[in-house]
Amino acid sequence: MKALEGIKVLDLSRVLAGPYCTMMLADFGADIIKIEPPKVGDDSRAFGPFIGKESAYFMSLNRNKRSMTLNFKRQEECDLFKELVKQADVVVENYRPGTMEKFGLGYDVLKEINPGIVYAACSGFGHTGPYRDKPAYDIIVQAMGGIMSITGPENGEPTRVGASVGDVIAGMFTAYGVMTALFHRQRTGHGQKVDVGMLDCQLAVLENAIARYVTSGVVPGPLGNRHPSITPFASFTAADGHIIVGAGNDRLWEKLCNILGCPELINDPRFDTNLHRTNNASELGVILNNIFKNKTINAWLEILEDAGLPCAPINTVDKIVNDPHVQAREMIVEVEHPVAGKLKMPGVPVKMSETPGTIEKHAPLLGQHTAEILHELLGWDQKKVDEFFKEDNK
Repeated sequence: MKALEGIKVLDLSRVLAGPYCTMMLADFGADIIKIEPPKVGDDSRAFGPFIGKESAYFMSLNRNKRSMTLNFKRQEECDLFKELVKQADVVVENYRPGTMEKFGLGYDVLKEINPGIVYAACSGFGHTGPYRDKPAYDIIVQAMGGIMSITGPENGEPTRVGASVGDVIAGMFTAYGVMTALFHRQRTGHGQKVDVGMLDCQLAVLENAIARYVTSGVVPGPLGNRHPSITPFASFTAADGHIIVGAGNDRLWEKLCNILGCPELINDPRFDTNLHRTNNASELGVILNNIFKNKTINAWLEILEDAGLPCAPINTVDKIVNDPHVQAREMIVEVEHPVAGKLKMPGVPVKMSETPGTIEKHAPLLGQHTAEILHELLGWDQKKVDEFFKEDNK
């Protein structure tokens, strides 16, 4: 058995934050019933890149799930959803606050139908507070949440993080909230509402930026690749590009100086402690770059790794996808899709010894499992399914 086998999730979410959450649950065995609007489905089915007519974006986030269609503009289909809730463990949605209530499907209604239901709502700003009704995208919460203000080159313009961390981090926190609520339910029998705001999640990962501000009153800004509190912990310019080196304590600093042939820096009063090195980071960077420029990235990597110093190349996506360690950890997997064919995507990052997560099913076609799910949960035959959905299929 997988860790979440037997957990049934009604997934109303779309695009990224919610689907990322349910993908995490699906990888460990939860039965994710992805409920999409008829004809169009999840918005991300229309997002590129495409393989033929199928979205690689959608397929990479919706593996291991089943799809059925429901049109909440029809009362009959809202009522059908309530019947499904009776047999579900979790509902996940990422509508703007109040949308589910307009359908008559808010948490207060669903918990009366199933007191054990875990209802997870992931929205831009959460279900309380003065911003609750504001629309949000990833870039909106990255901007408002402060992470853009500390990202980018030193003294440069605020910069969006290259991955959609506003959405992805919220999806991860939502999965964490669902798991915590399920553990509580196992002990008490009671479900609950899990309210996750994307903006809240951005604040939660600012870590030392907030610590620095509240202790010093100084507003943090972007520092490029340099760490604000640890030095040297940055990128340096080799003969053929950039290399990352992290000497996170005095022992590693001493070792680095000896390897680089500059032992005189160890006890230099500008650099003899981490605080002094950080206060004089620009000056130290000039000195170290003048040394690093004399050898190639690979030459330095060999020297530094042999000495046990943390270091890395700055990989492009093609290099990390084909890295032998990544391959050995099964972090790039190939999934066969009935329409698109083969697609490579990230694997399951959490490795569990007894209940490992796996990717067993391709992302579903729109409505692929509607009849199957209704037969399985409610005993409907194909004739009843066709009759019920005839208005949607016109």
